[in-house]
Amino acid sequence: MPAVTVEDVLVLPRLPKLDPATTAFRPVKSLTTAPSGFEGEGFPVRRSFAGVALSDLDPFIHLDQMGEVDYAPGEPKGTPWHPHRGFETVTYIIDGIFDHQDSNGGGGTITNGDTQWMTAGSGLLHIEAPPEHLVMSGGLFHGLQLWVNLPRAKKMNPPRYQDIRGKESALLTTPDGGALVRVIAGEIDGHAGPGSTHTPITITHVTVQPGAEVQLPWRADFNALLYVLGGRGTVGADKRPIHTGQLAVHGPGDALRFTADLQQDSHTPALDLYIMGGEPIREPVAHYGPFVMNTRAELMQAFEDYQAGRLGVIPAARLPHSAGEGDRP
Repeated sequence: MPAVTVEDVLVLPRLPKLDPATTAFRPVKSLTTAPSGFEGEGFPVRRSFAGVALSDLDPFIHLDQMGEVDYAPGEPKGTPWHPHRGFETVTYIIDGIFDHQDSNGGGGTITNGDTQWMTAGSGLLHIEAPPEHLVMSGGLFHGLQLWVNLPRAKKMNPPRYQDIRGKESALLTTPDGGALVRVIAGEIDGHAGPGSTHTPITITHVTVQPGAEVQLPWRADFNALLYVLGGRGTVGADKRPIHTGQLAVHGPGDALRFTADLQQDSHTPALDLYIMGGEPIREPVAHYGPFVMNTRAELMQAFEDYQAGRLGVIPAARLPHSAGEGDRP
């Protein structure tokens, strides 16, 4: 699980040592295990938010862990062309390579530790696929796609694309150097990530070495969602056991606490976490297929606009996949 790393974390800025007597460590409100499924043209995913109420996720809508899968030659898969409106997709690649292209002119190639941040806004078409050379060779693929809701006032903003290189993330460590914290968006203890957001959120990828504990400052007005990419440990004020594919929704407080088990398996030698939080939008959500709006009427309008070609057209110079409507539910 390479993402972005450093040879010596002790050269990085360190998080403050929190006082347990005055810090309100958040308890775990719920713990769920992601079911497995398939997406796009057939790549395996874990539905990381399955079974969790939207009110607990707000401002987030959906999260897929893509892979981890080691493809044989000819096996790598992506998605066909499909539309989006009313929200943002945040795709984070840990292992492997993914190409992106959209009808608004955005796009690029992301690889280990990179993020593509696509604001669909008023609507566009896009495609995500492994490059041809990876299809030919096969190889390891592992990543995440997070859907971030847009508030009503910004749902029809013009589309926007952010190409965030992994090396741009703010890198931090703990007082004892037991963890690497990568801030992708928002900020932690004043250290800001490169992602530009429409609603206040924080996204971080944390790697915790066996036996190490992390006390992470967290805004009290944000929710807090912790998803285990790999490994085993404990989480929350009450130190609940947690493992690969599980999501911990936290209750109130101003800090998160989690620990990596001393014994990890050889495939996942450390505890890897994707941690998200944000200021809830608290607006009605009408969500169906590739559209996230506020009302059923707005959903119907989105489908009508897509069918009428008002969300854009597939560019003449396009990735080699057929047009299609399918996408995450």
